[in-house]
Amino acid sequence: MRLIAVILSALIPLCAVAQSRDAILTDVTQAHILPRFEQLVEMTATLDAAARADCAPGSADLRAAYHAAFDAWISASHLRFGPTEVGDRAFALAFWPDSKGFTPKALSAMIAAEDPAIADPDAFAETSIAGRGFLALERMLYDPAFADQGDAAYRCGLIRAIAADIHRTAGAIDRDWHGYARIMTQPGPDSPYRSSDEALQELYRALTTGLEFTADTRLGRPMGSFDRPRPNRAEARRSLRSLRHVELSLTALRDLAARLAADHPQIAAALDDAFARSIARAQALDDPALAGVAEPQGRLRIEALQQSINDIRSLATAQLGPTLGISAGFNSLDGD
Repeated sequence: MRLIAVILSALIPLCAVAQSRDAILTDVTQAHILPRFEQLVEMTATLDAAARADCAPGSADLRAAYHAAFDAWISASHLRFGPTEVGDRAFALAFWPDSKGFTPKALSAMIAAEDPAIADPDAFAETSIAGRGFLALERMLYDPAFADQGDAAYRCGLIRAIAADIHRTAGAIDRDWHGYARIMTQPGPDSPYRSSDEALQELYRALTTGLEFTADTRLGRPMGSFDRPRPNRAEARRSLRSLRHVELSLTALRDLAARLAADHPQIAAALDDAFARSIARAQALDDPALAGVAEPQGRLRIEALQQSINDIRSLATAQLGPTLGISAGFNSLDGD
């Protein structure tokens, strides 16, 4: 009897951990993931309607809808797995970085040829991925180089086709996520996740990779080097969204981190404090296109923001990862 009692006492913590992991998976999918894609569908529907109502690049309503929809995507863009990645959907929404300038080339080619694909959603979905999504729409709305290219009626049709395609892609992601969320919370032999540990690791990877992308790409690309800063490489700089993307990403990742650390108040508090410091640094910059990378004082402030984000990632790697049972050596960019 005593031996049985010892065995049961050892099993109780394990059961508690398993129940806790299931609860975390349910909470993250239901309260963090699904609402974000539902919001994306709602905001992209508004964008689609605004483009159909007025396709003028300077339309206040169209630009407002563009910003609201892009906000919704950036707030979900760290969830780059499962339905978000099927058929390169994430790139179809935001083809960036675009180091070779494929987006303006794709748009110019369509305008020059007056490609009829803009009249057929299925055909448009098969066009160059660089000419689709929010960054392509940004060019059409904010880049003077496209203000008078080709025929005005065709440019209008292209803007409407891009907006409709964004909404269509968002809808496909959202529909698939409602099924995939059940898969994440019910792992097993017929699931991509054999256990709740594997599903939890996917979410942890979304957190750490999201932090890495924001620090190394959203900030790192325009920073370039001290002798050769590259402000023109900033994400969505034409619509003055570069810094906003950093803040939106940090806000979304803060929520994910809090949910993953829900059973460990001390770790959750430490992470929340670290996120709060980074978000405060971002809000204090007053540099929407990250143009400050080109001058010493501005660069120092952006470097400080980048370091504060790297500090969050280090904290997550050192404390949250091991607590979740993910080894300290786990690379957030590994595919397994």
